[in-house]
Amino acid sequence: MQEQFLTIRNQHENILEKNSAAFHLIGYVKLLLAALFCFFLYLMIAKKITWITILLFVILLIVTVFFFLRHSKLQEMMDYSAGMIRICNRQIERITGKWNTSEDTGEEFIDAGHAYSADLDIVGEKSLFQFLNAAHTWHGRRAFADDLLWPGYDSSELLKRQEAIAELSKDLRFSCIIQHHLSYIGADSSADKLLEELRNNRSFFKHKICRDILTVLPVFTIVLLCGNLILQKTGLYLTGIVTAVLQAFLWMLGTAKTKKHIGVMMGLPYKLGEYHKVIQILTDRNFSSGRLVQMKEQLGLVSQAVKKLGRIAERVNIRHNGVLYTLANIFLLWDYQCVFLLEKWKAKNLESAAQCFQAVGEFESLLCFAGLPNICGNTCLPIISEKGVRIDARNLGHPLLPNESRVNNDFRLENDIFIISGSNMSGKTTFLRTVGINLVLARAGGFVCASRMTCSLPEIMTSMRITDDLNEGVSTFYAELNRIKRILDSAKSNPDMIFLIDEIFRGTNSADRLTGAGAVLLNLSRTGAAGMISTHDLELCDLAKLREKIRNYSFSEYYEDGNICFDYKMKSGVGKTTNAKYLMEMVGISLH
Repeated sequence: MQEQFLTIRNQHENILEKNSAAFHLIGYVKLLLAALFCFFLYLMIAKKITWITILLFVILLIVTVFFFLRHSKLQEMMDYSAGMIRICNRQIERITGKWNTSEDTGEEFIDAGHAYSADLDIVGEKSLFQFLNAAHTWHGRRAFADDLLWPGYDSSELLKRQEAIAELSKDLRFSCIIQHHLSYIGADSSADKLLEELRNNRSFFKHKICRDILTVLPVFTIVLLCGNLILQKTGLYLTGIVTAVLQAFLWMLGTAKTKKHIGVMMGLPYKLGEYHKVIQILTDRNFSSGRLVQMKEQLGLVSQAVKKLGRIAERVNIRHNGVLYTLANIFLLWDYQCVFLLEKWKAKNLESAAQCFQAVGEFESLLCFAGLPNICGNTCLPIISEKGVRIDARNLGHPLLPNESRVNNDFRLENDIFIISGSNMSGKTTFLRTVGINLVLARAGGFVCASRMTCSLPEIMTSMRITDDLNEGVSTFYAELNRIKRILDSAKSNPDMIFLIDEIFRGTNSADRLTGAGAVLLNLSRTGAAGMISTHDLELCDLAKLREKIRNYSFSEYYEDGNICFDYKMKSGVGKTTNAKYLMEMVGISLH
């Protein structure tokens, strides 16, 4: 995996080095050409102009333009190589376990009330989002977060997504190229604001006659001024001046209103140009999976519409050139013409443009999931099962753990409830998160961290990281009670759900904890829900004798040369070992 990214990176480092040398050389050539250009201007002004000097000047001008264009092209190629190197370095960081340095953690998608997000590290710092995110646009990041948090795909849709993700995962270079071009767009919400504005169907003028007047008036003014230049008539000249002044007044009168209509287009030409470039790359590529072919066709239909919108944005943005912008509005009522062009575009292309941005966002989300097999050493596409709550996995591991230290477990759960017992630090909580995070990936159509996996698509509910809320006057125990109640209610309404509960009722005394935990487990077993609960209370494991549905599994430690060791392997039965005294002594707390 790492070797492929190193190969791509090394290729672009070599290209960057060569182009950089050529770029600096042409920079010196441009200085020499500028000096020669000034010298020839001097000869043509101070000396007698001859055909030879004119010919040499023209040749020099052509050569100068060529080198300026070449210099610009080399800069573009250098930027491309530098971008590809950055993307490869990011992927290598993911492989080597340094991925949590990425600034984009998806923290804006954190929802304290979400069913599993916080407990399974889906978004935020050191999260699955931070690990896999390869989206560079607002719509892409939003689509990826929604797929992790609110998937809602049925089995047929998941099969299509799996095919698309599998196809994208096989071509690393193509993935890097797309990411590079999308990185120029950026993740700010300007595209979404543009869509919001485009969906606004308010008309600039209620009466068509006003639009017609403002469209024809500039033509009349230009004709008058041109006629004056040709005919040199004072009347035409004065009329032209009057109409130009009138247009200047109309421009200033409508400045606030035109800005409200086209202000969202400011700063967008470059981004829309990159969108068009990405669409062009995608429509030129041959895909085999049905979903990607469908997206390609969809984007092909809107390619020209996005290009035209980019041209309108370019017209709007001449305002950055103050002199040109002022003259264009005085003589052509430029802002009004931009408003009319945008309204005409909206009437014809609005729906297709909205689909375009969403399709690119969906593609980015697929690209994020497609990255897992290239940065995680143990992956497969799960087989989706239709019945109940079923998970059957070989070598199931946590994708956020480093490849070299990850410990995998075989795991099979079919409408069961597992009580996971064991000593401190033995891996109980991590295993609960391992099961949960892989189900999240499976529910989005992505690869999972396992050599083989069959699973259904249960709703996921967790109760793991419980904290108090001083502002609301809520204790840890009461917060957990609310969370458990939510799980019970969900299980009653939807038995096809899986619950993951870590150290249930840790915030109360042992007697109440045991009574409460037993009652919760029995209630959950009656609903038909499946799941896992970790505990230190071995008495709770006796429930397996009362209900066939409840089973005991455990994690444990062993000692070697007086040192505590963990194998992080799940075993059948109740965990009997303890290590609290050893750990207390290890950190320097005396027991005597």
